[in-house]
Amino acid sequence: MQTQDQAGDASALRDAIVRKLTYEMGKSRSGARDRDWFLATALAVRNRVIDRWLEATRAAYEQGEKQVYYLSLEFLVGRLLRDNVSNLGLLEPLREALQPLGVDFDTMRQEEPDAALGNGGLGRLAACFMESLASLGIPAFGYGIRYEHGLFRQILREGWQHEYPEDWLTFGNPWEFARPEIAHDIGFGGSVEAVRVSEEEVRHVWHPAETVQAVAYDTPVVGWRGRHVNTLRLWSARALDPLKLEAFNYGDHVGALADRVRQEAISKVLYPSDESPAGQELRLRQEYFFTSAALQDLVRRHLRVYGDLRSLPDKVAIQLNDTHPAIAVAELMRICVDLHGMPWDEAWTVTRGSISYTNHTLLPEALESWPVPLMERLLPRHMQIIYLINAHHLDSVRARWPGDVRLFSSVSLIEEGHGRRVRMGHLAFVGSHKVNGVSALHSELLKKTVFRDFHQLAPDRIVNKTNGITFRRWLQQSNPGLTGLLTEAVGPEVLDDAGLLEGLAKQASDAGFRDRFAAVKRSNKEALAALIRQQLDLRVDPDAMFDVQIKRIHEYKRQLLNILETVALYDAIRSQPHLDWAPRVKIFAGKAAASYHRAKLIIKLAHDVARVVNDDPTVRDRLKVAFLPNYNVSLAETIVPAADLSEQISTAGMEASGTGNMKLALNGALTMGTLDGANVEILEHVGEPNIFIFGLTTEEVEARRRDGTHGIAAVQASPRLGEVLEAIESGVFSPDDRGRYRELMGSIRGHDYFMVASDFDSYFQAQRRADALWGDRAGWMRSAVLNTARVGWFSSDRTIAEYAREIWNVPVRR
Repeated sequence: MQTQDQAGDASALRDAIVRKLTYEMGKSRSGARDRDWFLATALAVRNRVIDRWLEATRAAYEQGEKQVYYLSLEFLVGRLLRDNVSNLGLLEPLREALQPLGVDFDTMRQEEPDAALGNGGLGRLAACFMESLASLGIPAFGYGIRYEHGLFRQILREGWQHEYPEDWLTFGNPWEFARPEIAHDIGFGGSVEAVRVSEEEVRHVWHPAETVQAVAYDTPVVGWRGRHVNTLRLWSARALDPLKLEAFNYGDHVGALADRVRQEAISKVLYPSDESPAGQELRLRQEYFFTSAALQDLVRRHLRVYGDLRSLPDKVAIQLNDTHPAIAVAELMRICVDLHGMPWDEAWTVTRGSISYTNHTLLPEALESWPVPLMERLLPRHMQIIYLINAHHLDSVRARWPGDVRLFSSVSLIEEGHGRRVRMGHLAFVGSHKVNGVSALHSELLKKTVFRDFHQLAPDRIVNKTNGITFRRWLQQSNPGLTGLLTEAVGPEVLDDAGLLEGLAKQASDAGFRDRFAAVKRSNKEALAALIRQQLDLRVDPDAMFDVQIKRIHEYKRQLLNILETVALYDAIRSQPHLDWAPRVKIFAGKAAASYHRAKLIIKLAHDVARVVNDDPTVRDRLKVAFLPNYNVSLAETIVPAADLSEQISTAGMEASGTGNMKLALNGALTMGTLDGANVEILEHVGEPNIFIFGLTTEEVEARRRDGTHGIAAVQASPRLGEVLEAIESGVFSPDDRGRYRELMGSIRGHDYFMVASDFDSYFQAQRRADALWGDRAGWMRSAVLNTARVGWFSSDRTIAEYAREIWNVPVRR
């Protein structure tokens, strides 16, 4: 029953929405479309946020609170209307407000585009962390880039990925506030002048060859129950000289805009292809652009309030989300030394005391390094600073381990072999007071692999902070049916404290509760089945097992292993039709990097396999394959609640953590996974009977690589795998180009770096264990309930509270 307060809130919201529609958008109620209603609603809801936002900002400075500054190249926030409305407690009043206007909230909110500000787990994690920072009452700014066209919009034509610009800003972004008055000059190139200011002191002055302005756009980030609001500040590149008027007047209309186009390209696209030298330079320009803008901004704010940069570590915690903003170490030193005249040693104390660094990968290509000539040309003063940091760093190493040439080479910030390069991960490590991994396994591997020698130098620096997710978004917003069931069973307080989910475990033995849990799952599967029908013209059975792998396409994530098992299952169903095969729908989604040609080929293979399997009447709907295009947060919010089986099958030792595994388990999906990333901790929490673990361990993978073991041995030992590879490479699934997959299959027989062949039989058998449990509906649903009950620990609230206590030294207010 609606309360009097809710009715009043609904009436006030309705009036506010109609005013926005009329006076800010110039539309009448009769002429308004769903997009107009969305914009008017978003603006009305935004007004409810502003006072809290301004008050939170004011209080942080008046009370002298330490603030967190989270630097990330990605923030995959998705749609914000439902997120903000839910956090403000306005969902039901808003539905009530819209109903007399003839507007259905769920239909209208589909008009909001996904903010194209990220690619995958890294960006989604940053968005989760921003929400948890606000929910825990920790004053914080997120800093990134306002990409005009995002990563790309994925369109599949005959199974081949094509990239098109995202158009998420076409109709504007109602959540953001343009701040043209907040702009910082970002320099590139030029020269460095040494100016002697006294006999003892030389001041270095950088004279950039070009300057681009970083202009701020602010989006309020609303915490749970609206208790606190933080700021996501994104930077857009603006040319200082938008038009060379003289050239334009001489008729060179295109040339007059060339410099502007080149400079403003910085904030056009996320992760431009780096196959060309120009692409590499653009990526470096992007990373320095947003990092410099962020540091200039926070230093300006700090000096305005506190007046002295020496207090920066006491009032500021700068968190680098992966190596993209690692140039922050050199930039903060430049600001302290060159712009504020601070002695080098003091500046180094300030820099290291303020910065901490999260490592997200053990992959060499993701631990960025830049050619020294490119750095010297684009950032000449920073290159000088990096050389000097390296000299001091190596002096301290030499003092403790004299004569250890191998160690000096290993920990140097400059890689000398095969062309000199600046190691950005090394720079981030040296310039941070804490370095963290993102799962227990990953953090231990950091100490043993990429940062092994650094761990010897600073054994207390590496700590673990296992990733988490904003469980409210992935329950309350993505799965309202399950949320209602949970709040009824455990109490509404579960939305405040994910740890209370543990109280659900006792319900796993209650047949009535399991039936209700299963009914919610089936309803979600019907919604996903409808989406698959709409997008792919493919009918799937909601009573089949929905077997889901949704993530960025990469060889180490092993979508290829899943596809090979799909072919093996297809062959087995046809050759043994008398067996009681568990019906399955294999569901894939994910984008391949524009320049990652093998990943694109894997997408094509999934499409080719799907075409053959889905058109074959002999499998009698026991197996279907669906690849949904243009994976984003909104698509995930439909897939995740509907999943029965969660594919987390990366090569052991290569996935830092993963967060999709957490979202899917929270929504009652059982994990099919290797002992990699956070799967290890999920196993510990949900229990061995409620997860399917297979494959080589990290140690076994390392041993096989050291021994030079090739895939051919595993293929020869597995007739089933041999038949699958032969079918694919002979063109059974690609009759239009029978040689299309020959090289891809050859790589499995060859070096097989990602252990696809070695893990195939173990994976196939684990899938049959899943089939067996699926046949026991009570047993499957019991495990599903226990997964939901036991993964509350993976809340990003818990993760952020650990960062606050152990890295940032800031209080948590909830």
